[in-house]
Amino acid sequence: MSYNQAVYTLAQDGLAALAQSALAKKQATPAQESHFLCNWMAESLKKKAYPKCLAKDLTGWIRDGRSMGAGAQLTSLLQRIEAQYRQVAEQQTGLGKALMAWLDDLQAQGVLVITDTDVNGKLKLDNDGLPSVIISASALAMAVVGDELTKPLALYIRADEAMLARSALAHGLLLSQGNKKTTLVKHHKTFQVFPNNAQPELVLLVAAL
Repeated sequence: MSYNQAVYTLAQDGLAALAQSALAKKQATPAQESHFLCNWMAESLKKKAYPKCLAKDLTGWIRDGRSMGAGAQLTSLLQRIEAQYRQVAEQQTGLGKALMAWLDDLQAQGVLVITDTDVNGKLKLDNDGLPSVIISASALAMAVVGDELTKPLALYIRADEAMLARSALAHGLLLSQGNKKTTLVKHHKTFQVFPNNAQPELVLLVAAL
């Protein structure tokens, strides 16, 4: 089972368990829902009910639920996961075309998009802190063949992440969470898109659908 399938199934199961619980019969508070889901996740992890690729996520969510209570927003988290992964479940082809359309859309929104320069080492972009997306020209040429995305592709981005997740999803793309440590462009984070939207970890989630 792929990561996408596993996390989507977990989100569905968690929401179903909550809906079938005694809490569904009364006006449950966010704290009560979080407590229920935290216990459900802990039991699922203990029983190894889901693939190993979810162990890290479950451990983190359980920790958040125990330390933050309602602030962990576990119900909202599962709802966002379920909705986002369901939306792209059938979007596995034409991702090269979708990526280029997304970049055009970002450019139309005033984001500086640079795809004509190779990124082989550390760079600094003098752009007065404005939103920008940089993709190595050679990497893009190898990753996008016709309408398809054939290889994982790194995008160095400085922009509002809520906007990024929302706009990428509108084009049927799952975008990885940003990574400051691996970036080659100062003040940018590395994000990735994968062939078939087959991200190996939890993606950048849309704040509200």
